Amino acid sequence: MRKPLTLSLAATAALIAGGVAYAQPQPSPGPRPEPRGPTTRAEAEQRTAELFGRMDANADGMLNEADRAAARREAFDAIDADKDGQISLAEYEARRDGRREARSERRGPDGRGFARRGGHGMARTADADNDGTVTEAEFTTAALARFDRADANSDGTLSREERRDSRRDSRHEHRRERPARDAG
Repeated sequence: MRKPLTLSLAATAALIAGGVAYAQPQPSPGPRPEPRGPTTRAEAEQRTAELFGRMDANADGMLNEADRAAARREAFDAIDADKDGQISLAEYEARRDGRREARSERRGPDGRGFARRGGHGMARTADADNDGTVTEAEFTTAALARFDRADANSDGTLSREERRDSRRDSRHEHRRERPARDAG
């Protein structure tokens, strides 16, 4: 049950991110935003609550199949430009081209950039009781545990360096786990 939930939550988050990104007005070219500064544990908790609120489509206090279905519908509707209930090749390619342009703009003239992360990473491990739903308490607990792991000096604030190191460690851990997951 855990693996399908993980895959469903990850796919839903990806669809939401893609749909929302597609529906947003394109930013005007200009200076790139400054990297985010230090983040306190309280700020991380507040952002987690806001993210959960956005993901909880029916506002029932849990992330479940109903929320995933709503996210899929929202993503579909964002691609279905003529609202005929079908996605044509032209609509699909327009979405792809729009995402490619947005990605290029985020990267800037030097071709470098960074991935924008959403709640899907936390949702993979947030279902503590493995019941197929993620409550706001489970989501928050997982997010704060992730914050605490990244807070190397335990001062209650994540510096840019701690965030960078945490992402690097997470990527390395993910790569080490990949063969084990593929085998099982």
